[in-house]
Parts: sequence; C-alpha cells; structure tokens
Amino acid sequence: MTSYSQKLSIREKVGYSLGDLAANLVFQTLMTYLAYFYTDIYGLEANDATAIMFAVGTIAAFGFNPIVGAIADRTNSKWGKFRPWILWTAIPLGIISVLAFSTPNFEYQGKVIYAVITYTLLLLLYAGSNLPYSALSGVITGNMKERNSISSYRFVAVMFAQFFVQVFMLPIIIYAGDGDKAIGIEIVMTWLAVIGTIMLLITFITTKERIVPKPEQKSSIKEDLLDLVKNKPWVIMLILTTLTFITLAMKGGSYIYYFENFVDENHLTNFISPILDFLSSVGINFFGNDPISAGFGLFNAGGIIFMIFGIGLSKNLADKYGKRNVFGFFLFISTLFIILFNFLDKTSVQLMFAAQISTWFLLRNHNSFIVGYDC
Repeated sequence: MTSYSQKLSIREKVGYSLGDLAANLVFQTLMTYLAYFYTDIYGLEANDATAIMFAVGTIAAFGFNPIVGAIADRTNSKWGKFRPWILWTAIPLGIISVLAFSTPNFEYQGKVIYAVITYTLLLLLYAGSNLPYSALSGVITGNMKERNSISSYRFVAVMFAQFFVQVFMLPIIIYAGDGDKAIGIEIVMTWLAVIGTIMLLITFITTKERIVPKPEQKSSIKEDLLDLVKNKPWVIMLILTTLTFITLAMKGGSYIYYFENFVDENHLTNFISPILDFLSSVGINFFGNDPISAGFGLFNAGGIIFMIFGIGLSKNLADKYGKRNVFGFFLFISTLFIILFNFLDKTSVQLMFAAQISTWFLLRNHNSFIVGYDC
C-alpha cells in the first residue's frame, strides 16, 4: 500500500484531531473573551483594547500567517515539514496563553505595553502551531476518503472546544475565582494551557508525514503568490471567508457585553428558569445561581446545537439546489437575523434566543461550504 492510499488508524485520527481541540481552546477563548478580558477584567480603556486587537490582528493576518506558512512549507527535518512546528510551539504557546490572560499589577501604560507584547506573541505562536497543523492533513495520506474521515474527527474536536468555551467557561471562571474573574480566568487558562500542550504533543507523537513532494514541485514564494492572485475563485472565497470570520468574531466577542450590560436580568431569569429547572431534574446543575453567566451559556448552547443541525442538512440541500445557490440564500437570510439584534428591546429575551438559534443555523449552514464540512 502506497502512502497515497494509506488507511489511517483510529489512533492517528484521534491524535490528529486533538491538535484542533487544543487550537480551538485558544481560538474560541480569543474570539469570545479577549475584548471583555481587556476592558472589564484587565482594566484597559475600550479604545486602547480595540486598537491593540485591530493592530496586532492585522499584523498577524497579513504578516505572521504568510511568513509562517512559507517557512513551514520549506522546512525539512527528520520529523517532516509540519510536525516539528507542532512540537516546537506546544509549550511556548501554552505559556503565552496563560500570560496573555494574566493581570499583572502595572501602571496603565505598562498594562497597554504588556497586552501588546503578550497578544503579539500569542498570535505569532498560534500561527506557528496552527498553520502547519492544518497543512499536516495533506501529507498524512493522499486518500481523499481518509482525509474526509480526518475532517469528521476534527469537526467533533472543534465542536467540543467551542461548546466548552462558549457555554461552560464563564461559569467556571466565576466559580474558580470565587467571584473574582481575574483570578478565575488565570486559573482556567492555566489548566487549558496544560491540557492543550499535552494534546499538541500527542498530535506530534501519533501522526506521521507520508507524502513528500517531488523536487520539481518546489516553487518560490513569488511564484506561489502570483498563482494565488491569478486564481479568481480563490480570491473570491478568501474575501467571503474573511468577512464571515470577521462577523463571527465580532458577534462572539460582543455577546458577553450584550448580556452583562443590555439584557434585562429579570426577564432573562424568568425565561431561563424553566430550562435550568429541567436541567437540574436530569442532574445538570452546572450553571449555578448567576443568571447572566447561565443565560450567556444557554444562549451559546442553543446556537451551537442548531449549528450542528444546519451543517447536517447542508449536503442534502447542496446536492439538490447547488452549493452556490444554497450558500447565497443562507448568507442573505442569516444577515437579516444579525441585523434584527439591533432592533430588539432589552426585555425581548425570547426573540434574542430565537434570533441566535436562527443565525447560527443559517450562518454555519452556508459557512460549512467554505470550511469544507459538507461531507
């Protein structure tokens, strides 16, 4: 059996998927909590927090990512091209993940500088880990059926990380810090860093690069960039993907503010109480007595659950009506639900949850065509 038709073991598929679980513990935390951490826990002004996230994020997107990708693609070692990057970055990424969510007692200017340095290093190390990790699936096997199988394992890992961070993490932070969110988030991030580092090391140990490009397939960075620029479908999908993920990041990062500063607590409590009572009756008493963190968690949980339903329907709809048509339709409808949030009253809790469920069902349904989870 050649490397191009290599059938992978469950051990290797699980091991590889743990890398995505580790990456998304970081990525989902950044999307959901970073802005809130900077302003409401660390104590930065909103303008400074926004400037840091925008400036460093832009540098990472257009600087770190292309550079890391180009270097990783030209790496040659006894472990292969991409696996060594997972090994080299595992521990540093864990350490900087903790430091980026720590609250040292500096003067205000020192806090700004500390945030810039730690966020920059975090995005650099994240790129150094996640970009080679993503490329690794292409050299593990050339068997497309096996690659699709790997994607299924990765999907489960991503959903697990997203569910944990968006549904359970805020109550855990409050519990771990005994109400002090600064202490709580440091404790939680320390545990996530340890777990994520172990997972990345397992990914390195359990995977193997089997496909080695032929020498004549090598190209210069200039040739690679020209090929991409000339590829109009790739450029279009790049723009759509960028806009989609900007939307997801803005939505994910704003919801915690939305619940803490806008949603009426009494109406929220009345709405979620029956849900919490039901969960309690089946032995789930996780959310505690804080209606804001409980409502925030249930709000995200509903979106994620219906997102999974949406992805499950995407293939049948695409087969019947065509990917492009389904993509455009769901993109348009999900945009309407996102706009709806701007017109909801603070007491319209039922409509908030309904809009969230509909948005995630539709947004992730069309987004599955972008990221490839339509199998």
